[in-house]
Amino acid sequence: MAVVRLLLRDSDQVFCVPRQGTGRLDLPMLEAASDDVDGTVTVCALAQRITGEAIGLRFIGAVRNVVEAPADGYDWPAPVAHFGVWASDVAPITDGTWVRLDDDEHQLRDRHWYPLVD
Repeated sequence: MAVVRLLLRDSDQVFCVPRQGTGRLDLPMLEAASDDVDGTVTVCALAQRITGEAIGLRFIGAVRNVVEAPADGYDWPAPVAHFGVWASDVAPITDGTWVRLDDDEHQLRDRHWYPLVD
């Protein structure tokens, strides 16, 4: 697991935070430690940071990113990197923005994780 993401959902909205570097809103994420093969330790740390609790986490699924010849600056394992998504029913305690899943302004439909939300 290269990256873990935390899905906090309220009906048709998801909790988002600005991405480092771009500022685009996205699900909270944390790069998985190299020895955390399945991402569970890392997602507990992420949930603790975002919600104050690391309980009741449910694995939603993972997206496999295949890049045979990565360009310079590609940060993830190649040729295959997995990006996992876990859900929690705990409310966030950090700053962020609730974004409607169909909000065209934030274009969440183009995120790798979007098909997992359904």
